[in-house]
Amino acid sequence: MELDISENRLSGEIPSSLGSCTSLENLYMQENSFQGSIPLSLESLRGIKNFELSHNNLSGKILTFLEKFSLMILNLSFNDFEGELPMEGVFANASAISIVGNHRLCGGISELQLPSCITKKSRHKMPLSHILAITAASVLVGAALLSFFTIYLFKKQRTAQSTVPVLKESFLKVSYEKLLKATDGFSSANLIGFGSFGSVYRGILVQDREFVAAIKVLNLQNRGAIKSFMAECETLRNIRHRNLVRIITSCSSVDFHGNEFKALVYEFMPNGSLERWLNASLETNDGQNEQQRLNLLQRINIAIDVACALDYLHHQCQKPIIHCDLKPSNILLDREMVAHIGDFGLARFFPELTNPNQSSSIGVRGTIGYVAPGNNSLPFF
Repeated sequence: MELDISENRLSGEIPSSLGSCTSLENLYMQENSFQGSIPLSLESLRGIKNFELSHNNLSGKILTFLEKFSLMILNLSFNDFEGELPMEGVFANASAISIVGNHRLCGGISELQLPSCITKKSRHKMPLSHILAITAASVLVGAALLSFFTIYLFKKQRTAQSTVPVLKESFLKVSYEKLLKATDGFSSANLIGFGSFGSVYRGILVQDREFVAAIKVLNLQNRGAIKSFMAECETLRNIRHRNLVRIITSCSSVDFHGNEFKALVYEFMPNGSLERWLNASLETNDGQNEQQRLNLLQRINIAIDVACALDYLHHQCQKPIIHCDLKPSNILLDREMVAHIGDFGLARFFPELTNPNQSSSIGVRGTIGYVAPGNNSLPFF
């Protein structure tokens, strides 16, 4: 049995009546605004396998009854839990739990690298000046270490999962008919984006098992669409980086009416574009969009991800590649909020300049918009 109420802007405390749903195996409550602690009544959910509570406002101690469950995944990240982390059951497997963003936790297994919990063992009184000096030094060192390890663990854990299964063949073979079926006839209900050269649909494909993909269908009536299709194929076939949207396959065929059909199939990014997150965070200040706000750590990591991708394109490819249309709508976020650069329809291989005074023949490309003078950083700080 499964219950998925994620991303619904729900608030208040978690209902204790959930404890009566003893047949639950999967419980997804992430990205809401639940408050308070985990109810004791949930101790009866002994059969639960996947428990997602990330990106809420939950607090208090993490209850030890969770050690007794046969959990495969326990995600408690980005809440405000505190106290000692249990060490048995699922808590003994660092790859099965996520506690990132809970800065008041301590203890736990060594792989999680949390600070040790403070225990009251000494009965000897210490001069107040010594106590203040030790406290100040501990706070400074602890803050530095905690910041370092938090960023390190966050980067490590959010790249551990892949939203697309490993394919046995280098490229999945798809036809117009298969893409038509995957998108329910290119239904507007599955439309997730559109641009100058085509529309992007969410589709469900089958290869060993079902998986979600983003399918970009080129509008060949638009001037430059075929050239854009060829540019993306040429650019993406020889590059691979964790911060670039992965292309799964392409389709060049005809539809049922004999018209030319071209499409590109990409890895699906569940958290959409950076533009959507930035706009959502600006909509209101009444707290209703709290779960859509990017915190400072997420903004820093997105900037690092984009910088890593650009460094790879500019300096580590056999031929340097210029994206030519880098903007928030072309920066996509996966389930773990890792940033991926997409849409290489305007990308170009940059020729090596033999003369320092030689200028590039690449003209002005991309979307017309604001760029801060003398600043190449992304405009989301």
